[in-house]
Amino acid sequence: MMVWLNIGSLLLGLLAWTLPLVNLFQNRKNHVAFTMLSMGACAVSLSFQIFYHYHLVTIGDWSAIMDISGAVAFAAAVLLGGTILLNALTLIPHKKEVIS
Repeated sequence: MMVWLNIGSLLLGLLAWTLPLVNLFQNRKNHVAFTMLSMGACAVSLSFQIFYHYHLVTIGDWSAIMDISGAVAFAAAVLLGGTILLNALTLIPHKKEVIS
């Protein structure tokens, strides 16, 4: 059952990167909503990983924690950095709206 946290985390991470790309290439008027949904998907994706680690601690699977902690930390940093960068790029076409 807990494996769904990893699958959900992966899907939400992909969604967090897809929404800004859709927003950027289709030049939508509701870019703020897309940005908020993207950041929300990133946050929930990272939360799922925290819940999965909590599950591993609860069941005492220390070897699994030691095996995956480094990769999860790296993937979380890449996901967060990529999401912030992609959402920042979507603000460039709307610079006049953001400034005023």
